Amino acid sequence: MLIRAATAKTNAPRKYDHIRVAPLGGSMGAEISGVDARNLSEPVLAEIKAALADHLAVFILDQDLSVDEFEAFTLRFGQFGDDPFIEGMPDHPHVLHVRKEADEMAPVIFGGVWHSDWSFLETPPAYTLLHAKEIPPFGGDTIYANCYLAYETLSDEMRRVLESLFALHSAERGYGAQMKGIHSFVEHMKIKTGGDDSVRQRIHPLVRTHPVTKRKSIYVNPVYTVGIKGMDPEESAPILSFLNEHMRHENFTCRFRWKPGAIAMWDNRCCLHHPVSDYLGFRREMYRTTVAGEKPFLA
Repeated sequence: MLIRAATAKTNAPRKYDHIRVAPLGGSMGAEISGVDARNLSEPVLAEIKAALADHLAVFILDQDLSVDEFEAFTLRFGQFGDDPFIEGMPDHPHVLHVRKEADEMAPVIFGGVWHSDWSFLETPPAYTLLHAKEIPPFGGDTIYANCYLAYETLSDEMRRVLESLFALHSAERGYGAQMKGIHSFVEHMKIKTGGDDSVRQRIHPLVRTHPVTKRKSIYVNPVYTVGIKGMDPEESAPILSFLNEHMRHENFTCRFRWKPGAIAMWDNRCCLHHPVSDYLGFRREMYRTTVAGEKPFLA
């Protein structure tokens, strides 16, 4: 595979006055320290948002939040997003309690493939947040891929073609009737399968413009993107296969090794993520929320 150099950035590295930001890699990702997530001042909040725009995924270290505090932290970035197939906690419907016990030997984990969260929605979530309460001594990393760079490293002609296309997104592969009994109960979450919502298709631009950064990125993923508008499956499959492989090229990725108390926060509009299932025999407990986004568009 030919990987061209991405468009060079002309801006100097951002200067932060209230937080410490340490990049994880050259493509994306950064760890943030010097933050008390319980008491975010407006200047600190603004700098976290800036770091998130620059690095696509950030990992805020050394936090120990209750569920109420984690909800309050999430709401500093926008309203809660929807989780259409999964029941939230009884007293916290917008929070998913993701838990795997040490004696659970099933290799299936929640979201254990490359994807962008809930791209099958009319307005997919802008951000996803995970707060680590207990993690394995090793394993269970999360890998991220920069979809800006995936777009920018394509040829001019390929970018022109892709910008004319619209992708079809559906929850059927993950939550259709055929999945009933396979993951109706994963990591102690109740998951609904089947019904009209699981087969409904949404149409989004295959290339979208980020509303904050104004950069363009590829917006497809291997789970929820099921075709291209106006094309037969035999025509769209090679295009989507190429893009799905191209987007996760190692030149575009970073890998986060979880630390106790870390809050991971990533932008679904411009990156993919993939949780690694390699921690059988260890307990893992996290809380998850999403922040509502907007309908994808290409400017």
